[in-house]
Amino acid sequence: MTGEELVRAVIDGCLRHRIMLATAESCTGGMIVAALTDIAGSSAIVDRGFVTYSNEAKMEMLGVLPETLDRHGAVSEHTALEMAVGALSRSHAGIALSVTGIAGPGGGSVEKPVGLVWFGLARRGAAPIAEHMVFPDEGRAFIRRQTVAHALEMAHRALA
Repeated sequence: MTGEELVRAVIDGCLRHRIMLATAESCTGGMIVAALTDIAGSSAIVDRGFVTYSNEAKMEMLGVLPETLDRHGAVSEHTALEMAVGALSRSHAGIALSVTGIAGPGGGSVEKPVGLVWFGLARRGAAPIAEHMVFPDEGRAFIRRQTVAHALEMAHRALA
């Protein structure tokens, strides 16, 4: 499925379920919501996008707990889950996606290499889920594009 086909599939899934979508984005800086809003008619399903690049923004805008960030770091399963749940609870959406990762070129470590991205998905009436990917370090733009695609695939699976 091409990128545009995937975006259209997510929009169609939201329309079918009669729900709106929210995003909470760190490493992508709004690229997921931008991909959605590039498609005419997306206003029927896009509620809002939170760009929470800093830890302070994650806490203030999404309610990520300081203890979570201290204990697990910004790039973690726990943070991705709290971001998704926070976006859902602070919006009118029925589904929320979150991404937090290390797009590079710096910032990686042995435990958290460049290319590591955690994804969260929260849906009203269901337990939130998280998954991670370690994308090849083929540059910042590549990692960010792959992150957008994977987040949209995750939403598509949840809406199928």
